[in-house]
Amino acid sequence: MSERIPQDFIDDLIERADIGEVIGRRVEIKKAGKEFKACCPFHNEKTPSFTVSPEKGFYHCFGCGAHGTALGFLMDYERLTFVEAIEEVAKMLGVKYLREKKI
Repeated sequence: MSERIPQDFIDDLIERADIGEVIGRRVEIKKAGKEFKACCPFHNEKTPSFTVSPEKGFYHCFGCGAHGTALGFLMDYERLTFVEAIEEVAKMLGVKYLREKKI
């Protein structure tokens, strides 16, 4: 019997994660109104085209098209698996990591 992570737990983590904090711990970002800007960590550029929107809960690069949530960023930037990214965000939030038995 394998284990799975409940979808509502994943959805709650994504909603509660401060994407600005998650990315800001790894990339130098600067406040720009309600959002943050940076040079994209996924391609070389001189002018910042990487935007982090805490209000919307996602990041987007207008240069290379990289886009996603806090979980997606951790998977791409730190090369974590989906489960490892969930564990990392849960740890940051101080939330007990939840798994269910799969029948």
